[in-house]
Amino acid sequence: MEDERSVVELMRSMGLADEDVARVSRLWGKSAARNDGRTHLLLGHLLDTAAVAGVMWDWYVSAAFRRRLDEVSGGRGRVWFMWVCGIHDCGKACPAFQAMDAAEAAPVLAAGLSLGRLPGGRQKRWRHDVAGAVLLMPRLVAEWGGEEAAGWVWPLVAGHHGAFPSIAALRPPRGAQGEGAAWEEVQRGVVDVFTRAVGFEDLADVRPVQSLRKAEQLALSGLIVMADWIASDSSQFPGLADADQISFAGARHRAEAAWERLRLRGGWRDLPLPEDPLAPLTHRLGVQPRASQRELVERAWSMPSPGLLVVEAPMGEGKTKAALAAAEVLAARFGLDGVFVAMPTQATSDPMYEQVLRWVRTFDPELEPQVALLHGRRRFNAWWRAIWDGNPRPDDDGCGDGDHHRAAGMADDDFGAIDEDADYDMAPAQPATERAVDPATDGPAYWFLGDKRGLLTAFAVGTVDHLLHAATRTKHVMLRFAGLAGKVVVVDEVHAADVYMRQFLVEALRWLGQAGTPVVLLSATLPPAQRQRFVDAYLSGALGTADVRKPVPAPAGYPCVTVAFGVNGRAVTETSAEAVKSWRESVPVRLGWLPDTDPGGARVAAAVRDATVGGGVVLVVVNQVDRAQAIYRDLRDGGFDGALHLLHARLCAAHRAVRTAECLHLMGPEAGEERPERMVVIATQLAEQSFDVDADVLITDLAPTDLLLQRIGRLHRHSGTRRPTAHQAPKVLVTGVAQGPDGAPQFLPASKHIYGEWSLLRAVALVSEAAGTFAAADAGKGEAAGWSIPDDVPGLVARAYGDTGLCPAGWHEAGAWERCQAKERQRENNAEQYLLCRRREWAFTTLEGLHYAGSRAASEEQLDAVVRDGDPSVEVVVIRRASGGYRAVDGTWLGVHGEVDDDEATDRLLGGLVRLPPTLTDAAQTELTPLSGWADRPWLRYRRALVLDEGQSRLLGANRVSYDDVLGLVVKREAR
Repeated sequence: MEDERSVVELMRSMGLADEDVARVSRLWGKSAARNDGRTHLLLGHLLDTAAVAGVMWDWYVSAAFRRRLDEVSGGRGRVWFMWVCGIHDCGKACPAFQAMDAAEAAPVLAAGLSLGRLPGGRQKRWRHDVAGAVLLMPRLVAEWGGEEAAGWVWPLVAGHHGAFPSIAALRPPRGAQGEGAAWEEVQRGVVDVFTRAVGFEDLADVRPVQSLRKAEQLALSGLIVMADWIASDSSQFPGLADADQISFAGARHRAEAAWERLRLRGGWRDLPLPEDPLAPLTHRLGVQPRASQRELVERAWSMPSPGLLVVEAPMGEGKTKAALAAAEVLAARFGLDGVFVAMPTQATSDPMYEQVLRWVRTFDPELEPQVALLHGRRRFNAWWRAIWDGNPRPDDDGCGDGDHHRAAGMADDDFGAIDEDADYDMAPAQPATERAVDPATDGPAYWFLGDKRGLLTAFAVGTVDHLLHAATRTKHVMLRFAGLAGKVVVVDEVHAADVYMRQFLVEALRWLGQAGTPVVLLSATLPPAQRQRFVDAYLSGALGTADVRKPVPAPAGYPCVTVAFGVNGRAVTETSAEAVKSWRESVPVRLGWLPDTDPGGARVAAAVRDATVGGGVVLVVVNQVDRAQAIYRDLRDGGFDGALHLLHARLCAAHRAVRTAECLHLMGPEAGEERPERMVVIATQLAEQSFDVDADVLITDLAPTDLLLQRIGRLHRHSGTRRPTAHQAPKVLVTGVAQGPDGAPQFLPASKHIYGEWSLLRAVALVSEAAGTFAAADAGKGEAAGWSIPDDVPGLVARAYGDTGLCPAGWHEAGAWERCQAKERQRENNAEQYLLCRRREWAFTTLEGLHYAGSRAASEEQLDAVVRDGDPSVEVVVIRRASGGYRAVDGTWLGVHGEVDDDEATDRLLGGLVRLPPTLTDAAQTELTPLSGWADRPWLRYRRALVLDEGQSRLLGANRVSYDDVLGLVVKREAR
């Protein structure tokens, strides 16, 4: 068979001159110096990559994308996919690349190819990715009959190292690309023999019959990078320095063996349609469908094409389970291969990960290792650790202490090895771990743990940042987008994105709409204007039009489901035609005021004591860590008689995880008889969403109305919970606000800084309608009135963010609105410079120039800074100085220089991770460094150590910083 012939034999059969055969056979692709001591010839790497692409087609690429590539290629999708992946490195057939390694260049020179005089300096280096585009483009234009097809294919080659250049960049320095007949014949030979080897007659035969849409091109580019990185793993693809040993059949055998050893695979692989329309709920998830859940699944069945579903339903309604059921339907109907669930925080990602694990297991237990948890503290999740370490699973509740789950071999999770491509400042091509893999045993694919690869797993749960990263003009964005494009994307608590983050969410929806990726958005408190904007963004992508305005019909009630999709070139939006009944009756919630703007919160502590006189569980949610600590101190030092818990973002990772699990255990749906008679949880915004606890009384700092309603969602949340007689009706006390001298509200400075004045003023106005004025003299008079939850939720949110004035004239609402708008416009402008595609570029049909003036962000922290507009902050490891060395925050001995001997000690050390407040960022970056003993530990070598003296504190900038095991990080301004 032709594919079994060596490339040398193939070249001769194609009529290449002997000297050209010899020259093509000497071109190197991977140098011995950076390829485990073995040279790998260029044709070998091109065929290896094509062969990997073939295996990806068979076992990884979604059915939907396979269909699109079949359409584009005239029914030859598999071989066309192999060709476009393998041709990526053809630009290495030029003097600029071949001269990079003197030892490898010697045989090239000996074959009669001149390398000439090349420009010096890194900045003038001619990159082989761009060289490939220059090499191919004139031939594609000539042999494909014009620029249309060539115009979208060449950027795939030029961008395979993570950034798409503009056409102006395709101007090689003199001599870098190769001049003269010899180089021309060699470059033509490389392309022609590779093209023939993978199965085409010639380059003209490769011509696509139609174009991919731009978002589909981006997804394809990511798959090209994936194939390249796998084929660049020298441990799986040893170098071949003899062209007589290189054939496509050999490359295929190598690729199949590597795929099996690396345990790579896709997800559902042509998921069958459920026989019963509601089986994804009843059989798969074991729930008796509520009306709102049934509505969502039925909508997923009825959509004629992939689209957007926006689910608005009360807290505790079961939205996420319904979304998973809808995802199964959408995937089966439209040929998707997996699911990504985006959560607002790391803390909310962990329980969702465990839920998705159980769900995926019902399809096939072997899919369990294909579920990724994507956030920086995943190593503290007992389920993730057990799966990726190959240890016994925790109990089904996922709440094990995790002490026995070791991380052997996992230290390189976020840091990859480097190959040739480091010369171009590109991402590593090697897997991120050196763990030996036994192909005879089932287990996870450690390759996916490498940098930028997490979304490529079939199923993933992580923070919403990972979705937003895929909408940024940053390097290797194509890998992130490729990981989304073959999945159903679910975004929980979508209202939590602020105006800055929302720019990236809208951009992501536009690209996903164009890629034909179904998206499900979930919220209990979504302002109508945001719903409309999300719909318009998705439809603009689906229809390929920059600005679509398709008014969403007013929902008939609450809960509701909004559907948007494009069909036959037109936009369609629908909402629930009839009111969907919530699973529980609406309950009146009494609201009262507790005027207080003292950061110390003494009045709040006193109110807690009053509320728990006869027992009860009280949740206190405040807007500032210092205030939470002060209230806790007041209660603790005052001898509060009951369980007392403090939960905030300045707790180290280990303490925060334990406390969150304990609160969920004592106040969650399964608490039962273990629910304490008297307990208080003092928390910051961590308790605002996806925190499934049930409080008898809520005391909360004022927040914007939608967030206030989210906090109320933790109140009387579970049916059947036993409560003291005094707390049979849910009650909320709103604090953090008081009457100013002019009669207008005064807010805590922290609240005003976080949320802005306008949204707080309107929240005061709406609460006042139910609880009376917030003036101290009238505090509590409005407790008999209240809100009916959940019936009042959509109306309150709509009014809070509407354009009708709510506040008395003396509150100066108009001025606050103008300031709010000005700030939001500025934040939108700040975000626009990092968006994946500028508005004026949306009509462009190719990826050419996509990365013009893009962000250089590379690390996860840098990417987080791109998609979040808050003040920059730094994560550090709390270390205690001890006699003769150091100890971890839990007392584990570290050694004289902070050394750790094993992964268990590393785990305990990293349990001391804590994020500093932004006010300490500059000082931390200047004064804090890793301990010298961490240099050889990949998990630690880039971590800053916050070393506390024997008095358990230290000076950091102008602040005294200490860590208390109960209070967490305590920051005090030093007196001057």
